[in-house]
Amino acid sequence: MNLAKFPRRRYTEGKTPIEKLSRLSEELAGPAIYIKRDDLLGLAGGGNKTRKLEFLVAEALAQKADTLITCGAVQSNHCRLTLAAAAREGLKCRLVLEERVAGSYNPESGGNNFLFRLMGAEKIKVTPGGSDMTAAMQAVADEVAGEGRKAYVIPGGGSNPLGATGYVACAEEILAQSFELGINIDRIICASGSAGTHAGLVTGFYGNNSNIPVIGINVSRPKSDQEELVYNLVQRTAKHVGVNSGIPREAVVCFDQYVGPGYSLPTLEMAEAVRMLARLEGVLIDPVYTGKAMAGLIDLARQGTFDQKENILFIHTGGSPALYVYMDEILSAKKSAGR
Repeated sequence: MNLAKFPRRRYTEGKTPIEKLSRLSEELAGPAIYIKRDDLLGLAGGGNKTRKLEFLVAEALAQKADTLITCGAVQSNHCRLTLAAAAREGLKCRLVLEERVAGSYNPESGGNNFLFRLMGAEKIKVTPGGSDMTAAMQAVADEVAGEGRKAYVIPGGGSNPLGATGYVACAEEILAQSFELGINIDRIICASGSAGTHAGLVTGFYGNNSNIPVIGINVSRPKSDQEELVYNLVQRTAKHVGVNSGIPREAVVCFDQYVGPGYSLPTLEMAEAVRMLARLEGVLIDPVYTGKAMAGLIDLARQGTFDQKENILFIHTGGSPALYVYMDEILSAKKSAGR
């Protein structure tokens, strides 16, 4: 693969750290758990979408777009970072928010909703759960065109082959870092949602012949649906970046036991994981993605899924601004209606 042929905007100086979670590893009596701190990526508040936006925004600028349009849930990290990228580039940004939990949108709430206002989203359109988000974004793009401007539409999560290229690049970054640090990574664990991060990592590790398996912890869909979604994007991403050998279907592995009642709905296990990381390691993880993914890692470790000698790398995809709208659920460990 030669990723240098793809135009890219850089929003982060250097590599994000890989840190050992020594106290968590000791608490779980092995394996050795490391964390890739993509919560420290550039743009407002950090998070995995920054890597995707480096390639997507480069294409938007090449097409002379003056407005970015994207979509997500009402506390979308992707919308926050797309808006931040637009601010960095001097572009306008319009957001389409899907109210996946009825009655959950409050324009005056904190977390990412506050940041949407702070960073000056030009317009926010809210749609009911289950809406055709592609059509909703196209309607907004048509409005922009009617105003004599040019929009660039970014899919939810930035999860298309171009966006997933950001995590092909991340896989290469991890391989370089693990060599420099002298750490042989046995498995990667990440949250699996819109699929761009998971698919990019699978493509990147397979394309570099590393044989490092990637385990996705689902945050919304059943196992079969999520694996199909991820594998479809793996195939398209592999073609985009020039991985000519076919990536086998078994390279995509997801666990759906940690979704709980649904996307963004709290679980006791998620709340425990968030508290453990904060109190043992001083690391903030979010309630929607990394909290459930870490709950999965903790449970798998407790079940003895991993050998004590293994080195497990957890991808921290960010999202901590959402913590501040889930305070009661996390501190009291009670279930709620969610966001």
